[in-house]
Amino acid sequence: MADKRSGSAGSAGNEPGGADIGGSDGEDGTLALTLAPKIARLIVATVLSCLCLVGFLTVLSRHLGVVPTSLSFAYMVTLLLLQLLYFGPYAGATRTPMGFAALTVQACLVYLPMLEYKQAWVGMPGFLAGTMLLTLPTAIASVLFTSIVASMAVIQANFGGTLSDVAYTTVSTVITGLVVYGLSRLANLVAEVHAGRTRLAELAVAEERLRFARDLHDLLGYSLSAITLKSELAHRLVLKNPVRAQEEFSEVLEISRQALTDVRAVARGYRELSLENESTTARSVLAAADVDARMELNYDDLPVQVRTLLATVLREGVTNVLRHSRAERCEISVRQHRDSASIDIVNDGVSVAGIGGPPIPASADSPGGSGIQNLSVRVRKLGGDLTAKHLPAGRFRLHAQIPLRHEERNDQQPAA
Repeated sequence: MADKRSGSAGSAGNEPGGADIGGSDGEDGTLALTLAPKIARLIVATVLSCLCLVGFLTVLSRHLGVVPTSLSFAYMVTLLLLQLLYFGPYAGATRTPMGFAALTVQACLVYLPMLEYKQAWVGMPGFLAGTMLLTLPTAIASVLFTSIVASMAVIQANFGGTLSDVAYTTVSTVITGLVVYGLSRLANLVAEVHAGRTRLAELAVAEERLRFARDLHDLLGYSLSAITLKSELAHRLVLKNPVRAQEEFSEVLEISRQALTDVRAVARGYRELSLENESTTARSVLAAADVDARMELNYDDLPVQVRTLLATVLREGVTNVLRHSRAERCEISVRQHRDSASIDIVNDGVSVAGIGGPPIPASADSPGGSGIQNLSVRVRKLGGDLTAKHLPAGRFRLHAQIPLRHEERNDQQPAA
């Protein structure tokens, strides 16, 4: 008997093997994953804004007047926006005429204002030093970085700074440059990793579908080809040689029976899924696709067939979320009631032309080629009910209710 789940999936994180389905730790991990790129960009913007604010406060302390102070603020805002919106996320694109023009503008913003603000502006060239490391080849960037640091030491000395002032300015320029470079690179790497995880999640879904297609091809390819050939032969012989045609039809019947056995074998293998594993995989896949997944698992001793069917519904539902919506949030709940078990998958980001359409009851006669309609047939075979429908505010709900047979609750082997 599986361990009793609580109202949320928090206790699942204590299972052996670390299958963290939800709960506080799981939800925190999922949120940290989905918010990582945004948090990284926010940290970069905050730190660089603080560096500019320190420079502006230095200018403000000189009491230079309203116009020079306002101009210094405008220069710093322009420098900050240029750093955040151009050099940060699109560092590789700066090795173009437009990029070099932007570098020239940044160089003017960090050096020319020193003619007016003198020592109050010596902290700004660190931005240019960091940008050199971000945008240029390593050898050239290292030379220019060193040149900018050395130039600030010379400029500070010409402004009449003491030896300690020169040393402070030099070290400050190095630190600012490395902070700009390091934080910008970190934000870019976080975004790249997140995009990579999303692509891996999509590839995992495609690979699972291809695996099932390969299984069908390997088992049924020969049988279906033989049935086609023998049926064509029998069709040609039915008038010329009825006895031979009857023999061919007998062989077609045998091959068809074997093909049906193969199909059932593949179907049994495909349905025998672990609800716990599928829940873990669903949370991971949704997180990699930047979908905030909330899970509630509340069940204990479900029969194998019911557990497997719920896992199948979960897999197909999550696949639809990834392929047919731009979801930002997905709520998944599995509950065991006295006489039934149910699963609900509700996600946002669905357009009017998205999946589902009108509600599809489990009694639908024609499963068609739709994954949801195929699920409807599977659920109906166990006497259950499946509906898929749009909800207000661009949301979509997939719901399955499966009855529990009391005599099967202690039978953990699927029916033959």
